[in-house]
Amino acid sequence: MRHRRAHRKLGRTSSHRKALLRTMVTDFLDKERIVTTVPKAKELRPFAEKMITLGKRESLHARRQALSVIRRKSVVHKLFDSLAPRFADRNGGYTRIIRLGPRKGDAAEMALIELIGSELDPEAAKKEAKAAKKPEKKDAKPPSESAKAAPDKEKAEAEAEAEDQPAQEPEDPKASQKAEGSAKQSKDA
Repeated sequence: MRHRRAHRKLGRTSSHRKALLRTMVTDFLDKERIVTTVPKAKELRPFAEKMITLGKRESLHARRQALSVIRRKSVVHKLFDSLAPRFADRNGGYTRIIRLGPRKGDAAEMALIELIGSELDPEAAKKEAKAAKKPEKKDAKPPSESAKAAPDKEKAEAEAEAEDQPAQEPEDPKASQKAEGSAKQSKDA
């Protein structure tokens, strides 16, 4: 009988389990939904709800307590600035677990855990996908005269430099080979 056995061990040592839950709650609060196994989701739920309750307190002490669990400061800022006010009128029950079925490979029961109010809106998702696929339209205006003149100036300057520098060819081809050979020897030494 499992009397007075409150939590799942998840097949990990206590330190590994604590690190796992800290990482999961950080990612969960950042992304507002994650896919994981059902036992992990059930263990994550009270942990995440405690963090949201801390965010609702809005005190320095509560912020420091959240920082001791959550691994990224940006997530703590998000928790206190946007997530906690969203749940100000709600007393608990900030998360939802939706079962997704068995995972391919090991048949582990998978679940989606998400914050209430961050449901996937199919119409909004389609609009975002279309916006991402559409390349930004460039201005149909012809390029200005100054833009055309800039490359021409660069070409003219390059040609002028080439003309100013006389071609320096060695008088004796054997002398140039000797000079190259001595340069190679000095590099090797």
